[in-house]
Amino acid sequence: MMGGRTRLRAGLLAMSLAALAACEPTAPITSPTPAARPERAAPEPESQSPTTRSQTSYELARYYKRVQADLLTQGLLRTDGGGPDTPFAAHNLANNFVRIALYDEYVSRGGRLVAQQTASRLRRWEMPVRLQMHFGQTIDPAQRTRDSNALASYSRRLRQATGHSIAMAQSNGNFHVLVMHEDDRRKSGPLLRQLVPGIDETAVRTVENMPRETFCLVFAFSRGENPAYTRAVAVIRGEHPDLLRLSCIHEEVAQGMGLANDSPKARPSIFNDDEEFALLTTHDELLLRILYDRRLRTGMDATEARPTVTLIANELMGGT
Repeated sequence: MMGGRTRLRAGLLAMSLAALAACEPTAPITSPTPAARPERAAPEPESQSPTTRSQTSYELARYYKRVQADLLTQGLLRTDGGGPDTPFAAHNLANNFVRIALYDEYVSRGGRLVAQQTASRLRRWEMPVRLQMHFGQTIDPAQRTRDSNALASYSRRLRQATGHSIAMAQSNGNFHVLVMHEDDRRKSGPLLRQLVPGIDETAVRTVENMPRETFCLVFAFSRGENPAYTRAVAVIRGEHPDLLRLSCIHEEVAQGMGLANDSPKARPSIFNDDEEFALLTTHDELLLRILYDRRLRTGMDATEARPTVTLIANELMGGT
């Protein structure tokens, strides 16, 4: 899907579930805060998934470990959130928001998802977001605890940044975060269809056939012509070392909140293909704050939204 190390993570793939409307009930590693408790993963449906990892999975783990080490050697995967070397002003923030929130990174063409920048509309969640983790059978207990703690801590940060209702759920979630090794992911179709009834087979194939160069991805779904999100699924490779895995969680969940695109001009930001930052930055928190500002309306295009976005960006940056 993406080539080489210039693009390690797939962006948000927004899809409409028109057929679902009638049947839906509608990378140093940041440690979790001491108060964060592990969330129990919801029981998974019975499957024929293996209980031991394949040689392919172990080979992938060695590959991603080398990739992470290489990126860190280059001074990438920063976890500092930006600093004096990454200044940005109100006009940068506004321009970056328009490019990241009001353009799509992919289009569906002939049953395949193709990278193509296209103008879109403002999309976000109007209903409360309930994050639910699902683990492949071969993910060990220690990793499940680390990842559950990390997502619980991150959900609190996202709630503070957006002012939107975001919390963890042990069942009946609407934003599902899947952490799987290779063999479970390649057979994840039944689980995906259970989590998102009516899911397009293009989405299922995209998950099951993820190439090595795609580290993680997220789908967000809306009902019919309504651009408000109702469900999302993020897929994280279990083979990643801790920092790359945490980096995937940060980017894919944030993109699943409505920041669908990437921009080479966004800095300091995880919404940039250069992999400079591993974790959500101060700049990115401001993007989320703009996205969920009630002065913006779900469904706005760039022309409609830009004056209000500029006003909010100036307020957040003190007019600088």
